Amino acid sequence: MTQDAGPALVGNGADMDLPLDLIEGLAELAVRTGLNLQPGQDLVMTAPVSALPLVRAISRAAYLAGAGLVTPLLSDREVTLARFAHGSQASFDRAPGWLYGGMAQAFDAGAARLALVGEDPMLMAGQDSEKLGRANRANSQAYRPALAAISGFHINWSIISCPTPDWARRMFPDLPPQQALAALAEAIRVTARLDQPDPGAAWKAHNAALAKRCAMLNAARFDALHFRAPGTDLRVGLAEGHFWQGGASEARNGVRCNPNIPTEEVFTTPHAAKVDGHARATKPLSHQGALIEEIEMRFENGRAVSARAAQGDDILRQMLATDAGADRLGEVALVPHSSPVSQTGHLYFNTLFDENAASHIAMGQCYASCLEKGEVLSKEEIVARGGNESLIHVDWMIGSDAMDVDGLHAGSEPVALMRQGEWV
Repeated sequence: MTQDAGPALVGNGADMDLPLDLIEGLAELAVRTGLNLQPGQDLVMTAPVSALPLVRAISRAAYLAGAGLVTPLLSDREVTLARFAHGSQASFDRAPGWLYGGMAQAFDAGAARLALVGEDPMLMAGQDSEKLGRANRANSQAYRPALAAISGFHINWSIISCPTPDWARRMFPDLPPQQALAALAEAIRVTARLDQPDPGAAWKAHNAALAKRCAMLNAARFDALHFRAPGTDLRVGLAEGHFWQGGASEARNGVRCNPNIPTEEVFTTPHAAKVDGHARATKPLSHQGALIEEIEMRFENGRAVSARAAQGDDILRQMLATDAGADRLGEVALVPHSSPVSQTGHLYFNTLFDENAASHIAMGQCYASCLEKGEVLSKEEIVARGGNESLIHVDWMIGSDAMDVDGLHAGSEPVALMRQGEWV
């Protein structure tokens, strides 16, 4: 599951020309299905400035749903690039802790959280990787108090996308700008189920199907999963008392929401000390505005003891060196190759989409909500069960139509879960 990483370091500022029905459909979906915003509940929203039409539509939909106060926070590509072009060396070790502290206070007071993604996935390509690593680390550390409400699922939160010209240009470089934007908009319409006669009903049916899959996995109580594909032979131990989730889930405030739109995964918490073998990425990873391609990692006793990438290797290494838990797993997720996101045939350069086209693993922070009674466990108890702790949570994709996955019980024959990327 894609995790809120705080107000984006990047954004873009081009004007948009998008169908009004798509903007209104995404707004209604974000408020009613993604957040399930409650009457009187405040909303904290982050977005790139190019998503301003959707920000306005969501604000209207939120107030019509009875929202208390909607507070948008916008990022801009030119402001971001100005920092890397002209900022002092010392500035890259700083982050707006005062802002994140205020967000944490809002979440403690019951506010919901919505992140709109649509930034240029390659904006930071070519920037100094050392500066980028320092800035990302400072941002992650400062955002930690607010992130606790997300990773602990204390509040209803959601991430949804907005088609933007910069993102469309990266995905469809051979198309004229308006055609590229139209192609991205149509892909988002399909994967968000806005092409269905009743999108709300379609999401209810989809959530029910994911819940049924989770119930099967929770009843099985596997000790580990075994992933096999070209370049991958990986055994992922599962945390003690792990709990599978997918689709809509109930936050600790009692509100049932869809944290990710789109979503096609079921996911749980791996054991941070029980991962062994090697894995090869099947899709590039867009991380904080830079692209990391052809990732390969080898794990021993849970830790990534070697890692390389054909492109963005320095960014990968800095990410894994963020803290003591950054080189261990915090999530494992199963996604069929036939998912609607995969079937579009596009590479989105955006984890929210690409992770829902393929099974994946995530480095860093685990979700306490994926542990039985996780809402009442202390940090020490979560770690004792095998849950990982880190400033980061970064998903990367290992699934494909060549992936086989087995569920493992100690002393028993493997149970086939997926063959050639599809559920058995």
